[in-house]
Amino acid sequence: MKVLVLGASGLVGGNCVKVFESKENVDVVGTYFSFETENTVFFDTLNPQNPENFNVDEFKPNVIVHCGALTHVDYCEDHQEESYQKTVQSTLNAIELCKKFNAKLVYLSTDYVFDGTKGFYKEEDEVNPLSIYGKHKLEAELAVKKELADFVIVRITNVYGDEVRGKNFIARLSVNMQKGEPMELRLPYDQYATPANAFDIAKAIWLLVNDKKVGIYHFGSTDYLNRIQLCQKVAQYFGHDKVVINPISTKEMNQAADRPLLGGFSTEKFIKEYPGFYFSNVDDYLKKLKLNSTY
Repeated sequence: MKVLVLGASGLVGGNCVKVFESKENVDVVGTYFSFETENTVFFDTLNPQNPENFNVDEFKPNVIVHCGALTHVDYCEDHQEESYQKTVQSTLNAIELCKKFNAKLVYLSTDYVFDGTKGFYKEEDEVNPLSIYGKHKLEAELAVKKELADFVIVRITNVYGDEVRGKNFIARLSVNMQKGEPMELRLPYDQYATPANAFDIAKAIWLLVNDKKVGIYHFGSTDYLNRIQLCQKVAQYFGHDKVVINPISTKEMNQAADRPLLGGFSTEKFIKEYPGFYFSNVDDYLKKLKLNSTY
């Protein structure tokens, strides 16, 4: 099997490379666009004809995992064309690559395709995105389903885990708290989700790819937390008396993009197919971070 991971310098993409590389008879190439990491090669998903691109024609992938997108939700609201290019157009280009090589596409989506009035969303629930980011992710989803027969759409949310840049919410908080410096955090108490570890996501994607599954799958852990509760969990392991957490409503935050307040996923479909799979939780990850802390 030959796997091309687009956006491998990011959190999920990097973990996908790690998991796929550990499997026998799997050849993996991970690409970057704007941020280079060790063992990634350049590929411009907005311009597949860029002469600087990795030679995909020579590699001939069987599977393409598309992890790249513009994920800054408020920025997307004010930069709609850039959001379209980096989320929708990049996916259309990935679709064309899949057609060219008769490859399977794994596309990563989000709970922002829902309006957040329900929570614990199942795959068959009605979509209703509130933001430009959510609308573009859904538009890309629809293109995948329309143009390809062999695809997996994986919806994820509040992803955390090990990554080079440590950009995710839990990683940033844990590092900043360990420094012992004063922190004052204004966080919404009314946004709920099911945080998932990127390494678990990558392992689950491998199962779907290896077993030739097709369709939409929701991934998430057993945690169902708002941002205050998530921050409090980190503080239990790394907090100090200079950490101040101020709960506010989403409305008070006055963000450019509307958020789905009751988000998150039911993993019932995936667990029925893989009953032995374990989605780890935030405490599992924080215990590991605490054990390996260098501060």
